[in-house]
Amino acid sequence: MDHLVELYLNYLTVEKGLAQNSLESYRRDLTKYLKFLETSRITDLTRITKREIWNYKVQLKAQGLAPTSIARMMGTVKGFHRFLISEGLTQEDPTLYLEFPKTESKLPQVMSLEEVDRLIAVPDVSTITGLRDKAMLEVLYATGVRVSELISLTLQQVNLEMGYIICVGKGSKERLIPLGSEAILFVRQYLEHARGKLVKNPSVPYLFLTRFGDKFTRQGFWKILKKYLRKARLNPAISPHTLRHSFATHLLERGADLRSLQMMLGHSDISTTQIYTHIARHRLREIYNRYHPRAN
Repeated sequence: MDHLVELYLNYLTVEKGLAQNSLESYRRDLTKYLKFLETSRITDLTRITKREIWNYKVQLKAQGLAPTSIARMMGTVKGFHRFLISEGLTQEDPTLYLEFPKTESKLPQVMSLEEVDRLIAVPDVSTITGLRDKAMLEVLYATGVRVSELISLTLQQVNLEMGYIICVGKGSKERLIPLGSEAILFVRQYLEHARGKLVKNPSVPYLFLTRFGDKFTRQGFWKILKKYLRKARLNPAISPHTLRHSFATHLLERGADLRSLQMMLGHSDISTTQIYTHIARHRLREIYNRYHPRAN
């Protein structure tokens, strides 16, 4: 199961933008978990049940680990199993009903409007790949899709005349998301002037293609984003998921309702979407403290 751990770590790098130190921590936690499974003679993911998860938690406690360490390690295991389900590698989550000690969670990182503008302005649209990258960044910020959803968009899922995309998210659920005028403009330019020059096999259905004419990988898009972050002199910790958080927060700050945001983000539970109300309040407090003459 080592290759599945590598897939998960790659996901955390690209989707969540985790720093190297955090990734190494996840790697250590998952290595420890796999050793436990090996000791329990479990090599098939479908054989992992709630009993094994519970036994692992008991083992960690017996080793004298602090509750915060146990919570972190079990949280890593829970995230790993959720990833396996989202990728269609397993059908059931053995960690579903287990209760882990709650730890204080940090609010997701959000870019300012000025930072988003700086990033999206970097690609050189006079080149084929620059025009493609510009269109990808515009769509990512305009729709708030996950990077895995962005690179999986097909030509049939994009309607520029009506101004929307049909996104297939987790659980193969479809959702319709509007496209802004800037995203429509650059996707149209990309289709007219760039995609045809990237195509090697006409049967490839994906909207955005690599210079080899293939579908992007998460890692491939992440490398492109990192290049533009450096050129824009922005925080290198910014990830594709940061743009998703920024999309949601900027909409909410400008009056979008939570239900509409939930539909666009593809959250099955509105409680997941409610994190953005906390971000918005936190940002408003920061702005107030920074600019009000009597705030301090």
